Amino acid sequence: MTLGSPIFGLRSASSQMEVLDLRHFNAAQLRPLLKEESTRWERRLRWDYSSSIELLLEYLDGRVLPGYVAMYGGNVAGYTFGVMEGAKAVIGDAFAFGETEGLENPVCETLLHHLIEMLQATPGVDRIESQLLMFPVGALAGPFLSRGFRSYPRLFMVGDVAAASGVDEVKLPLGLRLEAWRPEFYDAAAELIHRCYDGHMDSGINDQYRSVHGSLRFLHNIIRFPGCGTFDALNSWLLRDERTNTPQAVLLSSRVRDDVAHVTQLCVTPALRGLGLGRMLLQQAARVLAKRGGSALSLTVTEANTAARRLYDELGYRTLHRFEAMVWDGSE
Repeated sequence: MTLGSPIFGLRSASSQMEVLDLRHFNAAQLRPLLKEESTRWERRLRWDYSSSIELLLEYLDGRVLPGYVAMYGGNVAGYTFGVMEGAKAVIGDAFAFGETEGLENPVCETLLHHLIEMLQATPGVDRIESQLLMFPVGALAGPFLSRGFRSYPRLFMVGDVAAASGVDEVKLPLGLRLEAWRPEFYDAAAELIHRCYDGHMDSGINDQYRSVHGSLRFLHNIIRFPGCGTFDALNSWLLRDERTNTPQAVLLSSRVRDDVAHVTQLCVTPALRGLGLGRMLLQQAARVLAKRGGSALSLTVTEANTAARRLYDELGYRTLHRFEAMVWDGSE
């Protein structure tokens, strides 16, 4: 068996695994595993994950990420890692050969037990967040729930944009102007995102929404880094008040495959909700994507957010996958 080849018999032999510090491994040793993960993202979520993998390999060679690697019979079987953000840690990924498809994932469970234990014991860390998109609800619940995490089921939804190619320009309420994203919108967009998520259930999942500074960091992550695809400034939109120039709604999107885009943010200021602005922005993004030859627009939504789900259902989005956000708050 060569390094990185599929591992058989792990379900009955997890006790024979070695769990080693991720920082003992270089990119070349983990590339076959990450290549398999990229293939899985493409097959399951229509997502070209290759650019994210290349960035991760650079970090692995830098030996800066806390995490673990599972070895079985001298071969790499799986890995997990985290990212430190001040007093918060984010579990960035977990993947093993032959796992993610069902509810039994012994390699990833073992790795996550080690990672969570280490992160919770790290001085100064009082919060841990995780959204392991590839795993269905319940697949990795054990390591998280046994360490005091809360589970927030979420949905990965996909809409076919073919019908949007013939849709006319969106009609806006009087006093609002539609503009494509520009870098100078950063600060105002962060303030809008913070305002929209004040007291919202999603601020319990991602604490970056709780402050303007955190919302700026959120924007920086989705615009500058490829974890959520390649940011598409030409199909990201703001609705601005023509009198005050204040943003009232925003939709940000990224390209995750040549023909597929992903909505990384959609929010409408509380005072203007119920006017159909979110619907208008989604239709605008779908129309532009369709005219470019795109086929699908995906997004994620918290399952308990019934108002957003109702809108997506009405626009023809279907649930492709149900996963979990996990949160541990050490101050509780």
